[in-house]
Amino acid sequence: MAKHSTTSTPIPDTVWLGRGRHAGPEPELDARRNLIALKAAGVLDDYVELDPVEAARSSALYPRDESADPGPSARLVFEARWRVDEDVTVRAQLTTFAPGHRRKDAQGIGWVLAAEAERTWQPHWPSPATMFWPDSDLVPWDHDTAPGLRVRAANHLPKDDDELRALLRECAQDGWYIHVLVHEAMTPEAAGQQPVTRFLPPSLRHRVVEHRADPEQVNTADFAAKKELKVRMPRGGAVVLPGSPQPRGYEAERFSVRNVFLDGSEPTELINRIQDYAALPLPLPADAEPALARLRQGWHLLTPDEELAHAKAMVERYAAELEAMTKSRDQYRAAAESAQAALPAGTSVDGGPKPSALAPIKALGRFRNK
Repeated sequence: MAKHSTTSTPIPDTVWLGRGRHAGPEPELDARRNLIALKAAGVLDDYVELDPVEAARSSALYPRDESADPGPSARLVFEARWRVDEDVTVRAQLTTFAPGHRRKDAQGIGWVLAAEAERTWQPHWPSPATMFWPDSDLVPWDHDTAPGLRVRAANHLPKDDDELRALLRECAQDGWYIHVLVHEAMTPEAAGQQPVTRFLPPSLRHRVVEHRADPEQVNTADFAAKKELKVRMPRGGAVVLPGSPQPRGYEAERFSVRNVFLDGSEPTELINRIQDYAALPLPLPADAEPALARLRQGWHLLTPDEELAHAKAMVERYAAELEAMTKSRDQYRAAAESAQAALPAGTSVDGGPKPSALAPIKALGRFRNK
């Protein structure tokens, strides 16, 4: 399985992150259609679609460093801008990648999404995923959050003990998503087979992966969770799995629920625990840093006011650089003239320089070496 790592930096409280794999035949077309529809409906302020080379291109007016380059496996870059709570702007960037960009055996088109708001992210805001991807079961964009898993489904644990333990280790290392383990005390009816994550607030719904232990897996799942993650899975209950390393403020008892009734009703206690976990200072995944850097340093979808402000800032920047260059040139010229003037007066009878005449020349040399 793929290995992940996290940084010591917490995920900024203004940021929403997501990634996965679209298993359908036309992923970019699905995103394009969704963006067109949402802009026409007034949900989006605007959007743009960019070739990766164009997205990373640098110019005098728009200088971009290497952080804006999504890399050779990138296929397309989409940007979208919308508002929440009437006046808070959200900027989001979705990049699609060729198959196998994270795992050699991966099928379908991989994607990474980073969104940032002008203030602290709120759970009731719309999920950025649904700005780019249709929230329809007919569009399979939510595959491969970890091997074989989906966001919008109740994912049953593998039957093999070794595979189960390996999966729990993988989930602990996956800083992109919050993982929740639920035990089915008995096989639920159709309503109870639906994921409990559908009761989460919109912006949190696509940040959580739900795992289901079958009724007969209670002992093996509990043992694996205890062995790998130092947590217990209550019989007929649920536990929010810790990341690795555990975030500050995590206590297994605090994030365990003893009873979850899988009858289609809202599991209020579990939903509250998931929201509490999401509010902890969760570490930023190391492989999310490039996506966040591209969003911040490689943004293209500016408003007219932002375009004007950017142009003014660049004019001021170049004016300051020109002034510094002119000042440096004038200082160099003054030093050169001073050295030239000192030469005749500083020549001795035998034609060699007087020791006192060497001072301005040495000063000129020091200036040129700066």
